[in-house]
Amino acid sequence: MLRKRLVEPSLAQVLDFCVAEPIERVFLEDAARRRLGRFLAVPGGGGALEALCHVGANIVPSGRRCALFGDSAVRSRALMIIGEEEAVGELWGTVSERMPTPRDDRPGQPVYVIDEPPEPGGTALRPATLDDLELLIPACAAAHEEEIGVDPLERDADGFRWRTRSQIEEGRSWIWRDGDAILFKAEASAWTPAAVQLQQVWVDPAARRRGHGTAGMRDLIRLLLEQTPAVCLFVRPENAAAIRLYDSLGMRRELAYRSLLF
Repeated sequence: MLRKRLVEPSLAQVLDFCVAEPIERVFLEDAARRRLGRFLAVPGGGGALEALCHVGANIVPSGRRCALFGDSAVRSRALMIIGEEEAVGELWGTVSERMPTPRDDRPGQPVYVIDEPPEPGGTALRPATLDDLELLIPACAAAHEEEIGVDPLERDADGFRWRTRSQIEEGRSWIWRDGDAILFKAEASAWTPAAVQLQQVWVDPAARRRGHGTAGMRDLIRLLLEQTPAVCLFVRPENAAAIRLYDSLGMRRELAYRSLLF
């Protein structure tokens, strides 16, 4: 019965839904524009949507009545359920006994946003090129493992290498390097007309605690705000160093995400 209430929304419906919460739904809008994965929705009145869910490697719910996506989540064998904290909680509440026990549950992840440029960082930050690929692959893998707890080069080395290359070719990767040392790097996980969402902000371990992360973020935010109205990201609540950095830049906390990792 629940499945009959779901629809596959049109692109226009997805965009109309996302415009109401452009920071929270930045990934959903980006995925829809790029035709990535599959979408299911709970219809409301007048063609509007009450809830939306992206079904791919990850399950990303948003809106009200997200419990209706339960059957789809169970069938998906997703690696993660992630999204706005209440939406994820509502979905998980209806599937927790039908899905594997998560290896990690991360509620209360602050989502930061900034729409005013900070002071310049004075770095040599630039868009990454394919000449940086061999340096970026292990760095991106290390950042992924720090964040997710899984080495992507062990899970799917070819796929991870392809994704890292694609980020460079799509103009979604930035780097500040000194020879073979990465003083700062980051990628865009989503990019819409309203916002860019950053991921895998990283500095070589040997170069940390020297202000490179702060300087690199300053210049990256300034660069991106020339092209988009807002820059956002989310962070684990126990990552005190990152939270101090984002607070120091004048980023504000707008909402919270929750991630369930399988």
